[in-house]
Amino acid sequence: MKHTKYIIILLLTITFFSCGIYSFTGASIPPGTETFQVNRFENTSLLVEPGLENEFKIELEDYILNQTNLTLNPSRGDLIYEGEITDYRISPTTATSSNTAAQNRLTISVKLRFFNTKKEEDDLEQSFSFFYDYPASTQLIGSVKTTAHEEIFERITQDIFNATLAKW
Repeated sequence: MKHTKYIIILLLTITFFSCGIYSFTGASIPPGTETFQVNRFENTSLLVEPGLENEFKIELEDYILNQTNLTLNPSRGDLIYEGEITDYRISPTTATSSNTAAQNRLTISVKLRFFNTKKEEDDLEQSFSFFYDYPASTQLIGSVKTTAHEEIFERITQDIFNATLAKW
């Protein structure tokens, strides 16, 4: 009976490590990949929100740092993220009976270019977009704007992570 315990532990260990590098976040990081860099995401949208590109860059860096054991490098990273914020738009989504907006939607779109120097077939160029709805009676300033940016960036950075490292 004592030996079966050790056999089970051995089998579980072999099974766990035979699957290659495993991450509980679902990341599939190629062997030898240790660093990443996030270059500036220039804001090319028609409606320019000051500081948005820096805010997004920090959110993306933080997300990757929290989900992997990769090290952030300012240059020469094994994984390189760059692109543009291509759209920052506020539009009405629902109307009242008097033909005025009842709800507005902030939409942010980002075009990503991803380069994997260890596995070039993983390179990717793709656009990501998400939105936040808020009451039309509220202006997009202060805590409303902060909450909108946080929710949109959380979703976009998660989608970018899934597309580049989790392969979803």
